[in-house]
Amino acid sequence: MALIKSPFQSGRGLSRRSWLKAGAISLGGLSLADILRCRATSAAEGRSLRETSVIYVFLAGGPSQLETYDPKPNAPEGFRGPLGAIQTSVPGVLFSEFMSDQAQLMDKLAVVRSVHHDFDQSSNHRVASHLVQTGYPIFPTSRADEYPRNPSCGSVAARLRGTADRGVPPYVLLPHLPGGIGYAGGVYLGQGYDPFKLDADPNADDFEVPNLKPVNGLDLQRLSNRRDLLDRLDRQQVDVLSGLTDAGDQFRQQAFDMVTGQRAQTAFDLSREKARVRERYGRNPTGQRFLLARRLIEAGVTFVQVQPAGGSGGGWDDHDGIVGPMRQAGPAYDRGLAALISDLHERGLDRDVLVVAMGEFGRSPRINPKRTGRDHWPAVYSVLFAGGGLKMGQVIGSSSANAEIPASSPYGPQDVLATVYRHLDIDPTRTFDDFAGRPRYILEDARPIRELFS
Repeated sequence: MALIKSPFQSGRGLSRRSWLKAGAISLGGLSLADILRCRATSAAEGRSLRETSVIYVFLAGGPSQLETYDPKPNAPEGFRGPLGAIQTSVPGVLFSEFMSDQAQLMDKLAVVRSVHHDFDQSSNHRVASHLVQTGYPIFPTSRADEYPRNPSCGSVAARLRGTADRGVPPYVLLPHLPGGIGYAGGVYLGQGYDPFKLDADPNADDFEVPNLKPVNGLDLQRLSNRRDLLDRLDRQQVDVLSGLTDAGDQFRQQAFDMVTGQRAQTAFDLSREKARVRERYGRNPTGQRFLLARRLIEAGVTFVQVQPAGGSGGGWDDHDGIVGPMRQAGPAYDRGLAALISDLHERGLDRDVLVVAMGEFGRSPRINPKRTGRDHWPAVYSVLFAGGGLKMGQVIGSSSANAEIPASSPYGPQDVLATVYRHLDIDPTRTFDDFAGRPRYILEDARPIRELFS
């Protein structure tokens, strides 16, 4: 199938030989060096791109549009909900009351109130989560089939953009949560493009990243000796498999640098931040994840996916009640995200860093009278953008009077991802072969959100 002409820019694809040389096919799983080797292939293709980056805020569980960015104070009782609506810094634009810090920054935000996807196919968490992170739905016949089918946006960025500095990973997931709902991996791009996963709570007093330090009892000299031994063993394995020889493995050196060097360790070290800065973001897991995301982006990470702590059950799946779960999740998210956006502007990073915040769907306009909360609702929901050099201070699209369906400028999650790819100079019409050898587009039938660029 011929590719359609596209305004996007991207590099050339990898040949099968390049994949083999990069170590994408492994006999015993991928080491850190294998991952770095895979991620450096794009740089070897001679591309020169602006060092743009993305912080993708995934509000897992699906927050209510009415209790965040699209309140309906004039809707009938049973629809409008118990929370109040507040004015933002842009006249005529209202947010829900727990979004007060972000409301003051509306001139630095753009909110799309008309994002939607198909209700029948994508109203469960796993299907919709896969859709908003990859651009593709999955259609599971059982829970055993609910595995990722397509690479996430972050993995595509790791594959095609790599990292701005070899001392840090290109793609980081904060936090890595069990259960498979994230769908944040590389899938047929290879494990080398999975995110660097962090499970630890950055707000904890004993917070550290164990992946970036030698195991107990292994000092740097012994680690160096083991690295030299592994280098020799790797060369023997490569000689047996393909007859290839190398003077040295720069990718193993990069892995060694991440463990023994300072750049990654410094980026993850929140103790280097002043107490007032940490307080500004909020001394809670959500606030400190946002602060850590900013530090990682500054250190050269290309894509950071942040999952804020939610309300009941840890997410935003608020079937049972509205005020309680929103009081638990909303203020920390509001404060942390507002601090992040302000900080990026103050540091002159707002043009190069794009922030996107979205869940996998919205919430039902009518409150469930039996459970007093709102149910799953992919028919319309809101997505927030900040930075990226895009046109801010605007609301794009609208929902109907009771927040049931888009009323103007409808967009889908694929269009949101197309906007992200455009910021990263990645062509979403590029193809990669899946596990069956079939070429698959990064995205199908997607268009960047034009109002952000006009």
